[in-house]
Amino acid sequence: MASRYADVYAGWKADPQSFWSNAANAIDWFEGPARAFDADAGIYGHWFAGGMTNTCYNCLDRHVAAGRGEQIAFIYDSPVTGRIERISYTSLLSDVAALAAVYRKLGVGRGDRIIIYMPMIPQAAVAMLAAARIGAVHSVVFGGFAANELAVRIDDCQAKLIVSASCGIEPGRTVAYKPLLDQALEIATHKPNHCLVFQREMAHAAMTEGRDIDFAAALAAAKQAGETVGCTPVASTDPLYVLYTSGTTGQPKGVVRDNGGHMVALKWSMENFFGVQPGEVFWAASDIGWVVGHSYIVYGPLLNGSTSILFEGKPVGTPDPGTYWRIIAEHGVAVMFTAPTALRAIRKEDPEASHVRRYDLSKFRALFLAGERADPDTIQWAERALGVPVIDHWWQTETGWPVAGNPMGLGLLPVKYGSPAVPLPGYDVQILDDAGHPVGAGTLGNVVVKLPLPPGCLPTLWNADHRFRAAYLEEFPGYYKTADAGYLDEDGYIFIMARTDDIINVAGHRLSTGAMEEVCASHPDVAECAVIGIADDLKGQVPAGFLVINSNVSRETSEIEREVISLVRERIGPVAAFRLAICVKRLPKTRSGKILRATIQKIADRQPWKMPATIDDPVILDEITVALHGRGIGI
Repeated sequence: MASRYADVYAGWKADPQSFWSNAANAIDWFEGPARAFDADAGIYGHWFAGGMTNTCYNCLDRHVAAGRGEQIAFIYDSPVTGRIERISYTSLLSDVAALAAVYRKLGVGRGDRIIIYMPMIPQAAVAMLAAARIGAVHSVVFGGFAANELAVRIDDCQAKLIVSASCGIEPGRTVAYKPLLDQALEIATHKPNHCLVFQREMAHAAMTEGRDIDFAAALAAAKQAGETVGCTPVASTDPLYVLYTSGTTGQPKGVVRDNGGHMVALKWSMENFFGVQPGEVFWAASDIGWVVGHSYIVYGPLLNGSTSILFEGKPVGTPDPGTYWRIIAEHGVAVMFTAPTALRAIRKEDPEASHVRRYDLSKFRALFLAGERADPDTIQWAERALGVPVIDHWWQTETGWPVAGNPMGLGLLPVKYGSPAVPLPGYDVQILDDAGHPVGAGTLGNVVVKLPLPPGCLPTLWNADHRFRAAYLEEFPGYYKTADAGYLDEDGYIFIMARTDDIINVAGHRLSTGAMEEVCASHPDVAECAVIGIADDLKGQVPAGFLVINSNVSRETSEIEREVISLVRERIGPVAAFRLAICVKRLPKTRSGKILRATIQKIADRQPWKMPATIDDPVILDEITVALHGRGIGI
């Protein structure tokens, strides 16, 4: 099928107002907006100003009213507890309306903030939707975050209520949340009035009298009493949520998401980008604590009338590297979205993809990847294993939905490995040099988006307009700075090579660590890798590669290191000065799968560093330190 992408993108560019006004017709409005974009409102303009709507209504009520209430909204699949639960739109609406009544009884109303600190369980999604129902602003904090990190978020958003659970479940261990929550409340200057705590059978939380309320008991009592709450009309420009970016230290950086633009963008992307229809099963294998979970576990699929999977587990070890394929087969997943890190973990444990052959994946149409650079070798491995398109795409917490990708819903374009393909309608992506001048095709530079940003992107940071301007808009006036480095080729395809602080300067040559990682990952024995620049007296910086080897490889690691060094020298050239490759057991990552390259670099350069709040396993940094010291680095 020929792709409609070029025509659709040209149509947006010719008349953005009409394009987004038409897209807004897919959303139900209590009062329609006068026009799509008001350039005089907000910092760079506001989308759908004057419109009145409600996100929860669009996710639930309208589907039930249309007679589709018995369709499954969520499939909760938890291999760590052995539980599978199917929740219809009607059942979900019943819980959400009752929990909204509980919120109201606790004095929470439109504009008040609710912090949600929960694991991947259905009650977390119910808590989000109930907040949206009454016009409250939710801020989801990844379950198990350190107490201090939770405390600074409580203080920054001045939360009136916290919704939590007694514990989260990791493979082989139970993580008690309530002691972390209690500690955070001691640290926080601002004291929320109440905590709603969902008691899980794996760990019972001690409750503080007068403050803590049993979530399940309060919900059951509201339902028994027939207490429900309708949807509060909110302005399109009112905030739906605040999401603090991962890795935040010191003063938090809260990304604001509005109601109207967010819904329009997500609904458009579900059908036109991901190619998912109402009633189909969509799975984003992420966590509600991250932006992917907000956009494509909860809101996007429900706005689209699809079925979404809530997965409480890991790609490997729950119980084996075939977990993803089991879920796709068992629940009839049509389209899946995960991080390249997850695929690399599966490939490391099962390089031959033998587990794939155990399952019937006949309903499966496509796998989308985002969150880290998707190296061509990993994509090609997945294509061979699964026999479906594997589609790289690129976006950020700040944008809330994809900036660039191969739009399956409009018809796929030719694949260029290493590129997330083309900008989506709404995004005028350009490449500028450090002085703000456009550069030619194929030239590495700063990736920026011409203002205004499309619907769904952040209008500002929470209570920090000045910080929003300084962080994103000042360096390149008239543009949003992505802080990513890359280039556009002659066909308009984007290549994202690294964060701008991952561009290293080797003897005056600006080199991309992403390009070197691509070469390292192409070695058949390498499961995943990271390349950083470390300080060098002669050249300024020199690259160092950290390699994780496939589990079925038994030969000497020193041999693999030599081969990888030769590969980089052959494909990028001696200019890269790539002479150091170190095999390690694993790489330090955030819980969302991003490799902590900046922290590794600080250890190597003997600079002061702080334990990242989002780190998955702090012990890995000790392993990296030992590996560096073994090569005489960072001592």
